[in-house]
Amino acid sequence: MKPEDVLTHPALVLTEVQRIAYFADGFLVLPDYVPQAWLVRLRTATQEMLERSRSVTQSDGVFVLEEGHGPDTPRLHRVTSPQDQHKTFWEFMCDPVMTDLAADVVGPDVKFHHAKLNVKSERGTRGFKWHQDIPAWPHTDYSPVTIGVYVNGCDDDMGPLSFVRGSHLGPLHSQYDDSGAFVVRVRDAVVRAIPPESIVTATGGPGTTVLLNCRTIHGSLENRSDRARPLLLPVYSSADSFAYTPSPIVSPHMGDVVRGRPAKHACFDPRPCELPPDFRAGYTPPWAMQKQEEDRVPAM
Repeated sequence: MKPEDVLTHPALVLTEVQRIAYFADGFLVLPDYVPQAWLVRLRTATQEMLERSRSVTQSDGVFVLEEGHGPDTPRLHRVTSPQDQHKTFWEFMCDPVMTDLAADVVGPDVKFHHAKLNVKSERGTRGFKWHQDIPAWPHTDYSPVTIGVYVNGCDDDMGPLSFVRGSHLGPLHSQYDDSGAFVVRVRDAVVRAIPPESIVTATGGPGTTVLLNCRTIHGSLENRSDRARPLLLPVYSSADSFAYTPSPIVSPHMGDVVRGRPAKHACFDPRPCELPPDFRAGYTPPWAMQKQEEDRVPAM
């Protein structure tokens, strides 16, 4: 569903000013949005996943490990598809606190695509270079929204998300490097052209929630603090938006309509989108892709 059609439906959670700001800026920050009762459950589930990771010795289809991970010092970067690993995450993603919020920016019929739990362990977890999301999982329109929840909050030292205001209205940039590798970052020339005054960083207390349009340029710095920064990242779209390439992250819940009704027709946005690799051949986490690119470039 296109923004002008979404705005014909009454808002459920956001004010009209907030909705208009989301569509104008490409993101929206809601301080302390998630209720305390849900935060308690999400923290418990996150801790249980951390405990499960103690016996894991190398990154796999569920856990992306940090350097230094071990049974006595578990260090996680990501839990892939947390909704498939712990029922609390899926219950939360299907709760009106999330689905009504999604409906305010994608329309009343809401579909789930995928999710991550980016734990970003303390003391040096690497950041994520400037990138756009949708080239990794193209859809027939640009309604997909990532709704990020800072489970424990996030301050400036913890590697918060940063966004380039209004960049979703500009072009989609190639995320392949000169060797043809898909590195999930925009080119250096694009980064140099970003006006510093357009960069907005999202910090906030526990439950602070960020809505991120799929075209918006965003990234994050390393976590320099002594605390992990769990950030739950489910992706929703309008029900009439359809992915047309294999997803890098799969789930039995992909395509589930979590609010409203399934679509009878697809919505098409004519703006083109560069295709990602065929992820049926395998998927390398984006941090590893960026590290591999750094290793290919000789030091100056």
